[in-house]
Amino acid sequence: MQYMKMIPSSVKYILCLFSLVLLIHSSYAQEVTDKKRLSKRQASKMARQEKLENYIRQQEEGALVFDRQTIYGLRLNTDGWNMFFERAKMRTVKTANFFYMEIGEKKHPKEKKITNTLDYGFFVESGSPYVYGKQNIFYQLKPGYGQQRMIGGKTNKNGISIHWNYSGGIALGLLRPYYVTIFEQIGQDNFIEKDIRYDPSDPVPFITPGNVIQGTGLRHGWNEMTIVPGLHAKSGLRFDYGRFNELVSAIEVGLNAEYYTKDIAIMVNNPASRFFFNAYVAILIGKRN
Repeated sequence: MQYMKMIPSSVKYILCLFSLVLLIHSSYAQEVTDKKRLSKRQASKMARQEKLENYIRQQEEGALVFDRQTIYGLRLNTDGWNMFFERAKMRTVKTANFFYMEIGEKKHPKEKKITNTLDYGFFVESGSPYVYGKQNIFYQLKPGYGQQRMIGGKTNKNGISIHWNYSGGIALGLLRPYYVTIFEQIGQDNFIEKDIRYDPSDPVPFITPGNVIQGTGLRHGWNEMTIVPGLHAKSGLRFDYGRFNELVSAIEVGLNAEYYTKDIAIMVNNPASRFFFNAYVAILIGKRN
């Protein structure tokens, strides 16, 4: 208190005035900051509300509006089958970009399953079915990227939206040798069962129908699998008939083409090929968010 008494009155007045200015400035700055924060929150809230209203209006007009879309599907081809996973991100009201992964098997048009009857004298047994003359099982692993374009929106919630999809990417052909079980003669009257694959240098045991007992299923050939790289492209129309826009329920029809760097031999005594072309129909389910 003695020090305060020693300070001149003019200095005290200046200090009080300076403190008052600092207090007023601090209060004003806090008020401005609060207003800015409130303004940002209001702007963000208004933007979200506007986006929601825009989505609702677009949905009422028939558009399928989403941020991301996840789909699982099964595709039946004229030469085999595929299972696939697809993930899409919307870019505009009518377009979305997507990536996908497919795995499937391609079959030769001349494949035909046969079941042999084994006569052991005192009883008869049917062997497992096998494809006569099949040399390799041909799988495909196909990652790719594409775009979806809406060409017809839903007129109501129970309507159908139509999209055109086009995509492409790499193709990894996986060739697994096809094995069958045969009778092999040991000595004059003894026979044993033996699992074999096609051998070009000794094809007779493999291609003689009466010599084959059955197919071996999934037991053999995995460690002998070879990879043949290639490219693929496909295009199709997707018809989405889902009642709710959050869920995907669709059918897709289209065409698919694949080209590989080496000839793919599936059947014995049939030309190998590098190029494959097919039509397909797919069933799709999924969700949007």
